[in-house]
Formats: sequence, C-alpha cells, structure tokens
Amino acid sequence: MTIPSDLKYLKSHEWIRVEGDTATVGITDFAQDQLGDVVYVELPEVGRTVTVGEAVAVVESVKTASDIYTPASGTVTEVNDALSGSPELINEAPYERGWLFRVQVQQLGDVLDAAAYEQIAQ
Repeated sequence: MTIPSDLKYLKSHEWIRVEGDTATVGITDFAQDQLGDVVYVELPEVGRTVTVGEAVAVVESVKTASDIYTPASGTVTEVNDALSGSPELINEAPYERGWLFRVQVQQLGDVLDAAAYEQIAQ
C-alpha cells in the first residue's frame, strides 16, 4: 500500500494535494484496494460550491458504491474527464491519473499527515 508523504488525508480515505489556492482530491490506494475494480465514477459539476465533509462524488465498484467527501471548502474548478471512459485509472494510479476533482480552496478541513493516516489504513 502506497501512502505518499507529500499528501494530506481524511479518515474516510480521500487524499488532497494543495498547491497554492488549488487542491486536487482523490481516493487513496487503500480505498481503491478495498473497493475492488472501479466501474463507474460520478463527479461533481465544475462551478459547484462544496463544503468540508460534504459528499461530492461517488465511486462505484463491482462490490459497492462509496461516497467521496471533500477535504476542502471552495469551488470545483476541474474534474478528471478521463475517468468517464476509464474509471479503472483509479485502481491503476490513484495518486496520479486517477484523481477525481480540483477545488479552489477557501478552507481546508481537518486532515491527517501520511504517518497519521498510515495508522488507520491497516
């Protein structure tokens, strides 16, 4: 299981990479492994205002569907359109090509560093 040290995490297994006032959000390697083969992703609309802790996306796998919660409040500025035709990118590269959406950050919620997240992702 990979847990990059340059990212922040939620207990619900989302990751966030903050760069300036923009953040990229996805699900962790642990989460995609628990879900199994991802077959569909429902992403938020660009321009949508989101609030920390709000369910803003859904990832469906052959096993289940899971709500994805945003670790930051702000406005959705971009979604990963590649996932509509290739949702398996989440399984293949959850921290790179499998990201879900980007937010212009107004407020960051309570996030964990890699060491703290590793304690719960076991």
